[in-house]
Amino acid sequence: MATRDLFDEFAHRYDSWYKRHEGLYASELAAASLLGCRGGVEIGVGTGKFAEPLGLRAGLDPSLGMLRLAPKSLDLVLAVGEAAPFRDKAFPCALIVVTLCFADRPEELIREAARVAERVVACIVPRDSPWGVKYRREGEAGHVFYSRAKFLSAAEVVEMGRRAGLRLARISASLALIGEAYQEPRLVGLEEAEKYGFVCLEFNRAV
Repeated sequence: MATRDLFDEFAHRYDSWYKRHEGLYASELAAASLLGCRGGVEIGVGTGKFAEPLGLRAGLDPSLGMLRLAPKSLDLVLAVGEAAPFRDKAFPCALIVVTLCFADRPEELIREAARVAERVVACIVPRDSPWGVKYRREGEAGHVFYSRAKFLSAAEVVEMGRRAGLRLARISASLALIGEAYQEPRLVGLEEAEKYGFVCLEFNRAV
């Protein structure tokens, strides 16, 4: 089954994760909010759990099942992130939340985000963080979503951004500890970021 079809079939299960793990969701949302992306587009918008509360304008996703659950207040587009149907610099910001690990060509997705937006915010679960290790183990045990994920390090995402003509500006991070309670986000350096379970990297166009 293709990854897109998997998200189509299990869209409701994906969406319910945010209700079952309110502390984790609030921590992740706060980390993304620290960098902001208001008026932008989310690439890999899913069911809109980040795009709507963060004030984004549009969302793109290849899964129709996911988009059907997304808020109708968003301008929703059925497409893959590696071929975004938007003009150059159409948005002030492009948000990518835990999507790179499911993308067929993550570097091309970042390149497209850099093309359609003035600024890019990419949020990941670093591969070797405690949470990354936990999710990879669950994937090896057959978890419906994590078994398809190819987790990246923050340094790898920074290098992909560099090759796409982007410069790292700031990093926000949360989930330093394994647990369900809310964890306050903070701004960190690249090396420290690898220790956190949810990391958002803000990129500007390189001069």
